[in-house]
Amino acid sequence: MLDARIGRRAGTLVPAPAPSWSAQVPPIGDHGRRDYVRQIAALMDARKERIGEHAAASTLPWAVTLGPVPGGPAARLEWQQRAAAIGAYRELSGYQHPADPIGPEPPIRNPELCAAWHEALAALGPAGGPDVRGMTDGLLLRLRDTYPVETAWAPPWTGEELRQARAAARDAHLAAVRSAAEATAARRRGDHNQATRQQALAASYEAMHDAYQERETVFAATMTDRADWEHSTRRQRHLAVAADAELRRRHPGQPWLPLRSAEPEFAPAAQPGVPALMPDENLEQAAQLISDLAARHREFAARLAGRQSVMMLEDSEFEDSESAFPSWAAPGRGAILQPPKPEIQPSERILERIADHDRDMEAAG
Repeated sequence: MLDARIGRRAGTLVPAPAPSWSAQVPPIGDHGRRDYVRQIAALMDARKERIGEHAAASTLPWAVTLGPVPGGPAARLEWQQRAAAIGAYRELSGYQHPADPIGPEPPIRNPELCAAWHEALAALGPAGGPDVRGMTDGLLLRLRDTYPVETAWAPPWTGEELRQARAAARDAHLAAVRSAAEATAARRRGDHNQATRQQALAASYEAMHDAYQERETVFAATMTDRADWEHSTRRQRHLAVAADAELRRRHPGQPWLPLRSAEPEFAPAAQPGVPALMPDENLEQAAQLISDLAARHREFAARLAGRQSVMMLEDSEFEDSESAFPSWAAPGRGAILQPPKPEIQPSERILERIADHDRDMEAAG
């Protein structure tokens, strides 16, 4: 009951970083017991250091997310300390997944294990997304509300239109070549009426080819704008999605509305196999679509230039970059096939005890 009341008032708490095991030795009146506990704590600290050294010397699958081992002494030591925090949690919790470094968060009823997990999480960094666990509900709501703002100025997805325009331009060019060849053959036969019709048809197909090429240029520029928008807003959109997931985790009974994109509507592409233009058709009917997309391109370019020029305020919650809208990319992962690695080397004291035990067994035999 007390735990439930404290949990409702305090909310989600992130444990403070735990000190070394030697610094956690409690005051014990018995000198013998105190020295024994200190020795155990020193061995645990040494074991944690050896875990980091072993991870640096052996390419362990769970350490891949930390990146390659740096060559410089200071950077290598910092890498080993991060790996030591992750490896220590794996041994404390018995978590043995070969690729997943730390797994899900342990229950709060085990404070020491929970603190070790958060230490490993801090050493690991956000694995595939931003970390919003320590943020307040108010900040999470603000981040969640940025999703429709970020998606409202997204350029339309014109990938299908671009594909069809390119295919239609190719088909129109081939049809123009075929009609010109038919006109030449008709003239040779003396059929001037057929030659005139085929020549007019060839000119119409050439006009179609030019019109489709114009569409292709505009659609390609729109798709480039779409890629620039995705790169520019990736961090904000991922933060909004992560904030929404965290709010749902904290308040499962709250009827949260789903996140919805506020992208402007765009006319759907023509059906596959049905050309949007026909020979002898007035090609000016496509001018409005091209004009609208060109106007959107100019507006997007101005919006993107203004966005990139905005600088970070000094009192902002995110001070990891000078830009107010920094780009964010999830860490890449790849499959790694490695042969089995040797076990971590025990400490010298453990090896000495094993040797003494073997000699005692031989003497007794």
